Amino acid sequence: MQLNHLTLESLLFGMIFIIQLEGTNQWKGPGTTPNLENIIMGRCYDYIETVNPSVGNKNCSAIWEAFKSAFVSKDPCSVFPSDYEHYINLTSHAIPINKSLFWENNKQLVHRLSDRGNRYMSLGDTLMGWLIDNLYFCGTSSHSGFNYTSCPITSECEHNAEESFWRLASVTYAKYSYGEIQIMLNGSTPGGAFPIPSFLADFEIPNFQKDKVSSINIWVMDEIDGVNVDSCGKNSTATLESILSHGGFSYSCHDNYRPVRILQCVDFPAHPACSSNSGSEFTSSWMTMIPVWISVFINYLNSH
Repeated sequence: MQLNHLTLESLLFGMIFIIQLEGTNQWKGPGTTPNLENIIMGRCYDYIETVNPSVGNKNCSAIWEAFKSAFVSKDPCSVFPSDYEHYINLTSHAIPINKSLFWENNKQLVHRLSDRGNRYMSLGDTLMGWLIDNLYFCGTSSHSGFNYTSCPITSECEHNAEESFWRLASVTYAKYSYGEIQIMLNGSTPGGAFPIPSFLADFEIPNFQKDKVSSINIWVMDEIDGVNVDSCGKNSTATLESILSHGGFSYSCHDNYRPVRILQCVDFPAHPACSSNSGSEFTSSWMTMIPVWISVFINYLNSH
């Protein structure tokens, strides 16, 4: 009888130890974002009511349940892209023609350019990406809740909750993109503007639909205060151009594309690269618009 009692105590102690172990910092990534459900539900209603009402009515409660069920009560290293298929199906919507914007290593600039989907619609501007952007999440096999202490990163295990989610979202976004596609790269990235492996190289470009994509524009943007590591036709950017060429895609490449550079200069107006005295590019760009303005003005007068 005493032996059975000790055995029961040992089992209970072992269970408590395992639960406590899963709550320690065993992983290198941040734990689940606090108030995750409230954040996603709030973002959902905000998106369908004010950000992009054109997506129509979406069941935000069902979307949350589909997302949560993809990884809770599971080993955090055994969550696969297919686990998010129901969530992707519930959040999917059309991407406007000519508005797809892909990127690597310049997320903040991309989101400023896209302007919440008004100029372009990056993955983070779609409903499936909007709800999850900048959040951390994982579950645990020991209970049905979330791990708020730590979550695995890809170097620790490939099939973690976050990596698997963004893989499927990236594949879906690429397949839904059509018309003229934009790709923005960071020419100041030490390893090169087009990293391999990357989401762009591994999950997005391979899923471009040849019959839907009319052309591709590559913008290689250096940081305002960064060095030029990569540019069109050189280094890793040349690899990207080769991949697109062999894929039969029509493309063009632009270094420090002026409209995007002007957007960068909003935060650095005094930087030499943003000064009108730094060269003739600003002046020439404005001068080339004068004939257009004159033509518009003449047409206006003729019409009145």
